[in-house]
Amino acid sequence: MAEEQHDEQLQTVMGLIINGGNAKSSSFEAINAAKKGHFTVADQKLKEADKFLVDAHNSQTDMLTKEANGDHAKVTLLMVHSQDHIMNAITFRDLAGEIVDLYKKLTKEGE
Repeated sequence: MAEEQHDEQLQTVMGLIINGGNAKSSSFEAINAAKKGHFTVADQKLKEADKFLVDAHNSQTDMLTKEANGDHAKVTLLMVHSQDHIMNAITFRDLAGEIVDLYKKLTKEGE
């Protein structure tokens, strides 16, 4: 693999890890805000998490497009880790949305 391709792949992989971590952090912040009854903040944090996941998805789509066009990426442990990171972030975001909704429901029932 040429050095330029390697650097580009490394930059993409690190972007996936960063965006996944940021999405998970924002999701966790949404849960904490909902726990305190700050639902506007919770909703903002969920939207923030979604933005990070869209950025990650766009990077994945770019990688898949290159693969489909015959530009095969070298599969490394770091690449596998980045994909795992994104999948965990997506799962955590989905779960955070459900928890925020549950806190909203519990708050309405307690009024």
